[in-house]
Amino acid sequence: MSDLVDDGHVPVVVVGAGPTGITVATLLAQYGIETLVLDKWPGVYRQPRAVHMDDEVVRIVARLGLADRFAAISRPALGLRLIDGKFDVLAEFRRDPSLSDNGFPRANMFDQPEFEALLRANLAHHPEVRLRGDVEVTGVVAGAGGAIRVTAVDRVDGSAISLTADYVLGCDGANSTVRRDIGSTMRALHFEQRWLVVDVASDADLGQWEGVHQLCDPHRAGTYMRIGANRYRWEFRLLPGESASDFDSISALRPLIAPWTGQVADGDLHVLRVTDYTFRAQLADRWRSGGVFLLGDAAHLTPPFIGQGLGAGLRDAMNLAWKLAGVLTTELPPSILDTYEKERKPHARSMIRLARNVGQAMTSGGTVGDLARRVLVPRLHLLPGLGAKVLDSTTPALHRSTLVRRRRAAAGLAGRLCPNPVVDGGARLDDLLGTGFAVITTESLTASQLERVTRRDALVHVDDPGTELAEWLRRGRARAALVRPDRTVLRAGRDVAAVCDDLDHLRAPSTSRSIR
Repeated sequence: MSDLVDDGHVPVVVVGAGPTGITVATLLAQYGIETLVLDKWPGVYRQPRAVHMDDEVVRIVARLGLADRFAAISRPALGLRLIDGKFDVLAEFRRDPSLSDNGFPRANMFDQPEFEALLRANLAHHPEVRLRGDVEVTGVVAGAGGAIRVTAVDRVDGSAISLTADYVLGCDGANSTVRRDIGSTMRALHFEQRWLVVDVASDADLGQWEGVHQLCDPHRAGTYMRIGANRYRWEFRLLPGESASDFDSISALRPLIAPWTGQVADGDLHVLRVTDYTFRAQLADRWRSGGVFLLGDAAHLTPPFIGQGLGAGLRDAMNLAWKLAGVLTTELPPSILDTYEKERKPHARSMIRLARNVGQAMTSGGTVGDLARRVLVPRLHLLPGLGAKVLDSTTPALHRSTLVRRRRAAAGLAGRLCPNPVVDGGARLDDLLGTGFAVITTESLTASQLERVTRRDALVHVDDPGTELAEWLRRGRARAALVRPDRTVLRAGRDVAAVCDDLDHLRAPSTSRSIR
């Protein structure tokens, strides 16, 4: 490992080159931050894993410059169908095919190895990032003067590696070495189930409805999803004594997948993977120790029932990257980093609990639970607005922090994402705002305010009251909103001067430009 010299120093070391690690490194590179990514595998881990991403998370992918390329490898999901043990349809919720306020389909199915390949190829545009595989990190220890000592082993030649960093980001998964070294512990949130995960490729048309099928059967709960043009995923709860080895061929899988595969011949169905997973709900008790942070599965594990596992890691990356870049470039005070865990941990806990509750509602209760589902679920569509709620991809607002300032009159905006409509020349708002703060307002600014805002940040002056942005502000009872680099609303209100004043204390690196 000739380019990793003993006692070398880099500003940021990222441990783990999965989607979370590559995303946070790419985001840091957009601010000019030199980052070294270390991963124990030589390349992309080829087994399929995550398959779903909502529109809020695709917005992060677009921030990386990958919107079109991700769209080319993903497939919008049409909704959710609930079926019982006899495969009768209990309820069906069809998703609105139009794009969401974030500018993307609300649910997107994809193959994780393909997505990871996109992320890695994109690093060619960011020389600030160095990615080194076949390097296993063995220790992360705080050193003298605030520097963090990272030790590792080259898995090819066995040589020892030692270097220092200002910050270390642990994106190294459920069995995180970084988590161990900062003394953080995973806390159980009372959910653990063993499931079989089956990935199949076939050029045959299975003739199934294109949404997600949820099998609500207390004996054998299951899920079916079409992932791509010729890719399919099934997940089934394993019974006591069963393992993946019991289902290692199409013939062994037939009793489980026959309701979806029908008369398709065994030779037309090609097993890509059969494995068993223990679905867990867990949350790390500490996400930070000094300059060391945990992201992704190193910080939280969620059952897959609402498809938020991978997305939670990308949310972590988006939340932390701009704050860390601001501190490293002295644009933001170091205390800003305290907001990472304060904002992300409650959000992750909320999504884990939702996933756990959905899983329990679909799978538990025995005969009584099954009867309740058969009686109640088919009547859910009679409740006004429930279908929209079931398919709503909007996640909870971030809790109050230094960077989320709620006001009574505009509590509905602070802590939530601003919309991402099409604006000048057919571009989306995010594309024009760049990487810094922005002020969105329906009011004209004074010369002094205008100079302060546009000196370092983007200004969106909404002249037309009929636009999406104007309507968004009106619903939030605000005339102006201060939007963070991650597009979360920091503050909104009717006092435009007060919103602008916050920029004197909160500055981040920016390549954005003023928009009229």
